[in-house]
Amino acid sequence: MTMQLKSSTSHVGAAILLLAFNAGCGDGDSDGDTDASESGGSAGKGGTANGGSAGKGGTANGGSAGKGGTASGGASSGGSAASGGSGAEGGSAMPGVPVDLGVAEDYVILAKTGISTVPTSVITGNLGVSPAAASYITGFSLTAHSTNAYSSSPQVTGRVYAADYASPTPSDLTTAIGDMELAFTAAAGRAPDVTELGAGDIGGMTLEPGVYQWGTGLLIPTDITLAGSATAVWIFQVAQDLTVSSATNVVLSGGALAKNVFWQVSGAVTLGTTAHFEGVVLTQTSVTLGTGASINGRLLAQTAVSLDGSTLVEPGE
Repeated sequence: MTMQLKSSTSHVGAAILLLAFNAGCGDGDSDGDTDASESGGSAGKGGTANGGSAGKGGTANGGSAGKGGTASGGASSGGSAASGGSGAEGGSAMPGVPVDLGVAEDYVILAKTGISTVPTSVITGNLGVSPAAASYITGFSLTAHSTNAYSSSPQVTGRVYAADYASPTPSDLTTAIGDMELAFTAAAGRAPDVTELGAGDIGGMTLEPGVYQWGTGLLIPTDITLAGSATAVWIFQVAQDLTVSSATNVVLSGGALAKNVFWQVSGAVTLGTTAHFEGVVLTQTSVTLGTGASINGRLLAQTAVSLDGSTLVEPGE
């Protein structure tokens, strides 16, 4: 009886020792670095976290990545940021989202108070004014269509619309003007990537895609280049006037498209003589083009647009 009790006690003791040994060793690494994937939590060195955060060299989906990591919808330091994310030092951001112009996209020039030209301008695309009447479209030698819903001009490859034309033109223009104003507000609301570049003078610069913001006016005294792919987006937020000097060009490179370049300007926009511009102008006031100035894009103005022997072409797809 004594021998059996001692034997049972020995077995129990051995079992306790074995359990203690296993608990002390554990299944992971003592420094928290694991090779396993975690869902909803955080991953150590070399791990993957879904919905959480990744450590050095890790990957985070929907969270934030540490140095050298990659974030999808998050932020990366020294890595790259996917759609919806932002790249920090050494990182790169996926192309942004273009500003939605709504039906204002149907016009190469859209204004509220008038459109004028000193002939002869060459315009490809539709023109529209609202709430101003057709009498505020001057210098174009307009000829009304038989329906009186629009006019034509020898200077315009497209149609010319005004608020006092026959239905459905007035309601169509009201919608377009509303969409233009919404687009201005939407562009102004984008978070900036770069602020006060060049203290408001960006002459000679090559600019990558992104949102640029100035609390002052913006001057382009010499050629600039916008370098990016066909899906890259630029948004320029200017609190005061935008001025492009005479014989100065905005150049697109790398496949960049004018339809993805947006100039949101709270003040007036002025292009000097023979200047060439690229992109969609969204101004809260007016646009004035000097003699021989040209633009591949759109002029969407909340007051008036003035041309002088200008060339305008709506941007291609």
